[in-house]
Amino acid sequence: MNEAAVREVLNAHWRASAAGDLEAEHDIYDDDAICDYPQSRERILGRRNLQALRSHHPDKPSGFDVRRIQGEGNLWVTEYTIAYKTQLTCVVSIMEFRDGKVVHETQYFSDPFDAPAWRSQWVQQINDPQARP
Repeated sequence: MNEAAVREVLNAHWRASAAGDLEAEHDIYDDDAICDYPQSRERILGRRNLQALRSHHPDKPSGFDVRRIQGEGNLWVTEYTIAYKTQLTCVVSIMEFRDGKVVHETQYFSDPFDAPAWRSQWVQQINDPQARP
């Protein structure tokens, strides 16, 4: 797949994710795809298990914003946020493609945290988590 085709597939995936369209959201995955959540030390085997896991999430997202997509060849990274009822979660998704489908994805999740005061003299505060320099 060329870069434009991969970007369109990724954009369709993230639009479907934001809309809660579980079928379209999972079209991007190979049937035997692997999805890793390193922070919880979990591995989801297969597209159907990944879709089932996501369909049973107890706190459906109320917002979903892609900050940026970067990649080339078979390796692509998406940085985005998911807004749940009570919290905002920052996510990085690393996807490996083969034959036009995702065969391996690794996702890192992080809740926002307060910046320590000791470093305030060297940083600027970002009020909008979607803001870019």
